[in-house]
Amino acid sequence: MKKDRVSIYLSEDIKNEWIRFAKNNNYSTLAKFLKEAIEFYIEYKSKAIVKNKRIDIDLLSNLSHEFKEPLTSVKAYLQFIIEEHGSSLEGDVIEMIRSAFNQCLTLEEKIIENLESFETQKGGNTLDKNSQYDILIIEDNIETVRFLTTYFKRKGVSCKGVFSGFKGLNELKIFVPKLILLDIILPDISGYEIIKRIREKSSLKEVPIFFLTAVPSVEVEKKVQELNATGAIFKPFNLEDLKILYNYLK
Repeated sequence: MKKDRVSIYLSEDIKNEWIRFAKNNNYSTLAKFLKEAIEFYIEYKSKAIVKNKRIDIDLLSNLSHEFKEPLTSVKAYLQFIIEEHGSSLEGDVIEMIRSAFNQCLTLEEKIIENLESFETQKGGNTLDKNSQYDILIIEDNIETVRFLTTYFKRKGVSCKGVFSGFKGLNELKIFVPKLILLDIILPDISGYEIIKRIREKSSLKEVPIFFLTAVPSVEVEKKVQELNATGAIFKPFNLEDLKILYNYLK
């Protein structure tokens, strides 16, 4: 079997964190950890299909989240190296880094696709299809959803709040709101990936989408342009920040 070696460049802090984790959990190499994680995921999914039993979606969601947290960090560091130091690295080195980055994207896509298929099988959305509202809030912080729902209700604006990305995507299959407030860091799928999927649907292309996030503005403002978002509201926000939304609720 042909095997390729992939080198990953990490900061000193991340490296030290991995060393502590590896020592406490008896992992001699990062490759061993990734191999076990991927084998476990494949075995878990295969057994579920063969036995035709209902999946514990919460367990699978947590498992996916645990995979994507380190994967996101690795992907981000690889992208940073490519963008900031690509011109100064030798050709074969930068190609290896690009290859590793593309493998990260492939793995992330597979995790997302499989989790979404289980979420769809579960059929978790019980909203009456006749229900209508003005704003869909995709945000995992319960207090933020409660505040926004209460605030907008007093202004005569109705809201629907969901606490994960896939629930938000499923919700949009049922009803198209006037506006979407979208957190970026969610437990199952990033807001960046969500908006990509939304904009692929012809019925959702024109829906105003505002990121609602604590992610630094420098990054988010670039993503607003890149992903065709309408704008962004940064946490901690105040009531003045919300006024711009009324322009899209007419």
